[in-house]
Amino acid sequence: MVEVGLTAPSHAALGYGGDTFNTAVYLRRLGLSVSYGTAIGDGDPFSAGILRLMAAEGVDASLVRTAPGRLPGLYAFDRDEAGERRFFYWRSEAPARDYFTLVDSESLRKAVCAARLVYLSGVTLAIIGQAGRVRLLDLLSQARACGAVIAFDPNHRQQLWASRKEAQAATQAVIPLCSYVSTGRADLEGLYADAADDMTAAWAAQGVEVVVRSDDHAVTVQAAETTLRMPSGPPVRALDTTGAGDAFNAGYLAARLGGRDPRSAVMAARRLANVVVQHIGAIIPRAAMPGGGPAF
Repeated sequence: MVEVGLTAPSHAALGYGGDTFNTAVYLRRLGLSVSYGTAIGDGDPFSAGILRLMAAEGVDASLVRTAPGRLPGLYAFDRDEAGERRFFYWRSEAPARDYFTLVDSESLRKAVCAARLVYLSGVTLAIIGQAGRVRLLDLLSQARACGAVIAFDPNHRQQLWASRKEAQAATQAVIPLCSYVSTGRADLEGLYADAADDMTAAWAAQGVEVVVRSDDHAVTVQAAETTLRMPSGPPVRALDTTGAGDAFNAGYLAARLGGRDPRSAVMAARRLANVVVQHIGAIIPRAAMPGGGPAF
C-alpha cells in the first residue's frame, strides 16, 4: 500500500508498506530469499514505486500482478507523543482484493510448494473475501503437504469484516495449517474478547507455537507442553510504532527458521522492533538495521 505519514498539519512523508509487506522486507533483510504476492495498479507512479522498492530490497516480484486502470490501496497515519499511531485507510478498491482472480494459479501453487515459509495475516483473509479464502486454504494445504511452514498473524481489523463471527471463522479455518501464530494481545482480544486465553491455549494444544505480544511489551510463547513468559525489556523511546509488530514477526521467524530457540528468537525480534519504533514509517532505512545490516 501507499503510506502517507503526517509529519505536520500540512506536511506528509510518502512511503510504501502494509503488514505482510513489511514482514517480507524485513525477512529479506535478515537474509532470507523472499517472494511477495499481491496485486497493484499499472501505469501510475505509486505502483511503480512499490515495484522499485521491491527491486531495491531484493524481494522477488514474480508473483505480483498488475491491474490496469486501478490504484494500489493507501493508508495515512498520525502519531501521538508516545509514538502510538492512528490509521486512516483508502483501500476498498485496491487490486489486492482481487489477487486470486488476477494471479496465475499454477505459478502460485508452484511457488508456495517450493517455499520454506508461507506467511499471511488476518488482513490477507479479510480483503480477499470468501471466495479468495477458499482458494487460499486449498493453497496453504498444498504448501503444508509439500513441507512448507505456515505462519500467521491474526492482525485483527474489525472494520474489514462484516462481523466478528466471520473473522473468527476465517481465523479458525487457518489455524490447523499453521506452525506459528504471532499476535498482539489487543488484536487477539478484539477478535475473541474474554475467550482470548482459551483460544491461544487451544491453538498450542493443536501443535501451534503461539507468540503473544502484550501492550506492556511482555511476550508469551505457548507450545503444546511448555509456556515461556518474558517480561518487558528496558524501555525504548518510540517515535513511531508503525510496523513494530511486523518487524517483530520477521525477527522471530528468521531466528526460529535459523534453528534458534524461542527465548533467543524473542530477543532477536525485540532487537529489531526496538530499532523500528525509533524511526518514522513502517520500513526503516537499511543502514538503520541492527548492526548496520542483517541481524542474523
